[in-house]
Amino acid sequence: MGYAQLVIGPAGSGKSTYCSSLHQHCETTRRTIHIVNLDPAAENFDYPVAMDIRELISLDDVMEELGLGPNGGLMYCMEHLEENLDEWLTEELDNYLDDDYLVFDCPGQIELFSHVPVLKNFVEHLRRKNFNVCVVYLLDSQFITDVTKFISGCMASLSAMVQLELPHVNILSKMDLVTNKKDVENYLDPEPQLLLAELNKRMAPQFQKLNKSLIEVVDQYSMVSFLPLDLRKESSIQYILSQIDNCIQYGEDADVKVKDFDPEEDD
Repeated sequence: MGYAQLVIGPAGSGKSTYCSSLHQHCETTRRTIHIVNLDPAAENFDYPVAMDIRELISLDDVMEELGLGPNGGLMYCMEHLEENLDEWLTEELDNYLDDDYLVFDCPGQIELFSHVPVLKNFVEHLRRKNFNVCVVYLLDSQFITDVTKFISGCMASLSAMVQLELPHVNILSKMDLVTNKKDVENYLDPEPQLLLAELNKRMAPQFQKLNKSLIEVVDQYSMVSFLPLDLRKESSIQYILSQIDNCIQYGEDADVKVKDFDPEEDD
């Protein structure tokens, strides 16, 4: 059985930086992971790339040959990937052992994990190849400055969870860049009623029923829980990784290794 993280989130939320830091952490702890680039527009990497979608198709080539813009070109690239799951991806996955750990660094276009079925079909292909997969959804902590933005981030994350139907770990990234951490910490594990009261204060009275429904959805799906990630602290990275490992049961299926000793010869 293989293991995989699908790293998603809005553009600029720190997905590639997370992958790079995760790779450095695993190198330090002598643990092996393989990071896969699924962004056809990516150019530079701070981590060794195990598999690269640009070997199949690149955004620059699509824009030049088909005359598409950046967003349309990227969607074309991802749909081309979807069409080649049984060929290109299967061939690439054959290079890895059953217990290997892959981390997929995805593009930031929200359509890919909200309503377009590309990543859903990608995940289903991984599961058919006997991979346990966890979605790692990153949200920029500097974006969480008030309750309305927090709810917006929760709704985007919930949309991905419903679309992909996978274990889901939500991360507030870039905590090391936040100047006033108390403002963000209030949203790490907030009380639903406090959220509702604050939301009602910020919005017109005619939206109170909508506000109540949104908070109930967030509370029902346990989407108000985010894990803070401070890349300056190894303990923060390790805690995040342990939560993800628990979701995909990494290590639980490993056989107990018993050292063999030669029996002592009788005198």
